[in-house]
Amino acid sequence: MRLLVYNIHKGIGGRDRRYRLERIIDVIERENPDLVCLQEVARHTRRARFDDQPKLMCERLAPEVRLYQMNVHNGHGGYGNMLLSRWKVAEKHHISLQMRNRKPRGAQLVVVDTPEGPLRLVNWHLGLAERERHWQTERLLTHHLFRQGDGLPTLIAGDTNDWRNTLCRGQFHLHGFEHVTAPISRHRTFPAYLPVGSLDKVYARGGLRIRQIRIVRTPLARIASDHLPLVMDFHLG
Repeated sequence: MRLLVYNIHKGIGGRDRRYRLERIIDVIERENPDLVCLQEVARHTRRARFDDQPKLMCERLAPEVRLYQMNVHNGHGGYGNMLLSRWKVAEKHHISLQMRNRKPRGAQLVVVDTPEGPLRLVNWHLGLAERERHWQTERLLTHHLFRQGDGLPTLIAGDTNDWRNTLCRGQFHLHGFEHVTAPISRHRTFPAYLPVGSLDKVYARGGLRIRQIRIVRTPLARIASDHLPLVMDFHLG
């Protein structure tokens, strides 16, 4: 099974600053993922030509399930997270991770009925301040993720903005999660044209076998967004 994680920067190229959503779609389509965790997907914003990006992307990618979570509102539109799945989902939740009056952030939590069994998947986008990110992680893990205690294999993926790689030593370690996009020197995704930061990360827990994790470094990916996509191939059990 294949997971793709990608901050698409509203379809705006990181270096040329051009809005070209078709480049984003081409990058995703070429990887043929089963599960997609996207951040900064826009709907009806001026900078993105007032496009309905979730609709346009799904017309091309044709997922079985599309879930959109608008976190940042701007006039009649805004942007947020989008989760796509080739398979049906048994549960779905949209969670607010906004800390007081800081910029709104959120997480999408689903249980996917994969051919290999149920998988819990979280798609999130964390804040810019380190204290904020640790608060958001604790809120997700303590107040939402383990209330049921069902022991499902779990993946938490997205743009963490964790420049200093400190999250793995806090709540994730306490709750038995492994930072699988390590070492960070092999998983740098930002900025796309000359990546120095490992911001897009995956954490895993319980009954997962990871075959490979790689960064998509094609010429198109280097110009399509300000982040590079991350791809993970894995099995359950």
